[in-house]
Amino acid sequence: MSEKYDKNNAFAKILSGDAPCVKVYEDELTLAFMDFMPQIDGHVLVIPKEEAVTIYDLSNEAALACMQTVQKVGKAVEQAMEIEGSTIFQHNGRTAGQTVAHFHFHVLPGSLTGLRGHAVELAEKRQLIAIAERIIQEL
Repeated sequence: MSEKYDKNNAFAKILSGDAPCVKVYEDELTLAFMDFMPQIDGHVLVIPKEEAVTIYDLSNEAALACMQTVQKVGKAVEQAMEIEGSTIFQHNGRTAGQTVAHFHFHVLPGSLTGLRGHAVELAEKRQLIAIAERIIQEL
C-alpha cells in the first residue's frame, strides 16, 4: 500500500508553478524536465500531472501517457546526447529508493557506469538549460 499523496511534494509544486523546472516536454497529461540532481548529463524525469505516489496509484490513462512521453523523450535524449541506448527506471516507495513521493520515470542516456549518486549533487542551471535545449531540438 503506498503512502498518501502529499500535495506539497517537490513535483506537485513544479506542476502548480510554485517551484521552477527546466522543462523539456509537456502535454495535457505529462511533464518531462531535467533532473536538478542528475546522475548523468541528460538525466530527464517524466511525471504524470495526476496525483499518484507509485505506479500502482496511476490511472490507466496516466500510465499510458507516461509511457508515450518516455518513448518520445527517451529517443530525443539519446539523439541529443549522441549516444545509443538508455536506461529507464522508476522506484515505488521510499523503501525502494523513491525520494519524491510523486510517480516518476528516470530517463538516463547511455551506460550506467560512472553514475553520480541518486539525488546527491545539484547541477548548474546553465548546464541543465543547455542540455534541455539540445533535447528539445530533437523532439
